[in-house]
Amino acid sequence: MSPTIELCKQLIERQSVTPNDAGCFPLILDRLENFDITVTRLDCEDVENILITIGDEGPLLIFLGHTDVVPTGPESEWRYPPFEPTEEGDLLFGRGTADMKGSIAAFITATERFLASKPMMKARFGILLTSDEEGAADYGIRYVAPELQRRGIDIDYCLVGEPSSTNKLGDVIKNGRRGSLGATLKVIGKQGHVAYPQLADNPIHKAMQALSDLVATEWDQGNDFFPPTSFQISNINSGTGATNVIPGDMEVVCNFRYSTETTAEELKARVEAVLTRAELNYDITWKLNGEPFLTAEGELVEACVQSVEEITGRSPNLSTSGGTSDGRFIAPLGAQVVELGPLNATIHQVNENVSMSDLNQLSEVYEAIIRRLMT
Repeated sequence: MSPTIELCKQLIERQSVTPNDAGCFPLILDRLENFDITVTRLDCEDVENILITIGDEGPLLIFLGHTDVVPTGPESEWRYPPFEPTEEGDLLFGRGTADMKGSIAAFITATERFLASKPMMKARFGILLTSDEEGAADYGIRYVAPELQRRGIDIDYCLVGEPSSTNKLGDVIKNGRRGSLGATLKVIGKQGHVAYPQLADNPIHKAMQALSDLVATEWDQGNDFFPPTSFQISNINSGTGATNVIPGDMEVVCNFRYSTETTAEELKARVEAVLTRAELNYDITWKLNGEPFLTAEGELVEACVQSVEEITGRSPNLSTSGGTSDGRFIAPLGAQVVELGPLNATIHQVNENVSMSDLNQLSEVYEAIIRRLMT
């Protein structure tokens, strides 16, 4: 068994359902204790955060990851127990294999090989891990990023180990992400009997046209790096459950995934203008989950592309598609940020799995990236 697969299995055995690290950090520290490392704990509330750095001067490359995983769902639906890593051919099954304990294992073993070669380093690198990415994510990297800035720790390059690949390892590198802006809209009416609508005010009826207008709006046309901004309604709740009662209010939960062609403030203003024109009595609460970011070019993108080509023989596509990642908190610090990891086909699913040969190759890719930037 390769060191990468062995470590990945050990991490999977730790039932680190968010926000619980479940002993993953001590395991990782034990692997690196023979090297000259600096360990900084950045815990907050019930969340564990750790920064491990190597080297004293020069630009700083950080591998960013999370040890927490999403809940398993009904374990009876799994082919194998989700916290008992199981091999089936080239596949390794278990919760977190792809998202993202496999990437963490690959980076740790890449680090071990690189440091064992006693290189002459011109820069610094390290590992930043949190146990709070899959959950509320309030006390993980969202908290850590400004704390690093306050302490004068500047990150130049950030390699996020999220599963970015689509069909083959390294076929996609995420060099940016769309912004995410959420809203909870409450439309206020007046409850009443359906037989006497003149004595009530139905918030569903009043809001329908405004919601339709929002769905039909073209927010922007995107650009060379981002698709057009999208607006989606994810939840609508109203009513008492009775068929003869006009509801007194309605709650609508919605989300924007937006490009760099617009801003969160512009989106808020445009939405509220539509609601005001519709003469709705409403209250809206906004939550900015992350601004869009883009690393269009630079040393990090170049190192990642060249390393994937060297190890896998394929040329990756640069993409900003998909959801959000913790990279959204690091990019505003001025760092170049990319995401590169295994296939994302089974993440958050029953029977999550990863190719073991992919993980071994990913470790080689990570080592090549480190060498390109560090020596």
